[in-house]
Amino acid sequence: MDVLVLIDKLDELVHNAKAVPLTDQVRIDREEIWEILDQMRATIPDEIKQARWIVKERQEMLGEAKREAERIVVEAREIAQREASQQEVVRLAERQAQEILESARQREREIRIGAEDYADEILGTLEGNLGKFLGAVQRGRSQLASGSPDRTAGGSARFSEISN
Repeated sequence: MDVLVLIDKLDELVHNAKAVPLTDQVRIDREEIWEILDQMRATIPDEIKQARWIVKERQEMLGEAKREAERIVVEAREIAQREASQQEVVRLAERQAQEILESARQREREIRIGAEDYADEILGTLEGNLGKFLGAVQRGRSQLASGSPDRTAGGSARFSEISN
């Protein structure tokens, strides 16, 4: 399940919680919150794995582009050496090799930039999801703590009130 959906469920649970009469406190089912938090814990590692996979794929694509560029350069040099006896042919081969090399470099740059943009987008989404998750948890904790004048002496009593 998507972390954003779970955050929305948690937010809805807190917003729809029944108020305790004559207090600022609300009643929330602990089991429901724990279930949602467990689902979040299970979902977030999958999104991190996906981001790591994207970074790995990007590195593999960059490596492949570099190997391809090196192969093209070697191939162009071999062609140039074979035809070295004819000066005009040599000049033509060098010019073509340079064009091939520049084309390979351009392709490598485009692949690298695209892979980095994609990885950045996925990591940005993950960062946003984690921020929303943190915000929801902080709001939930804040709501649980609000209206509790003595957290140390009545802390366990307050939690039993919330669960009822």
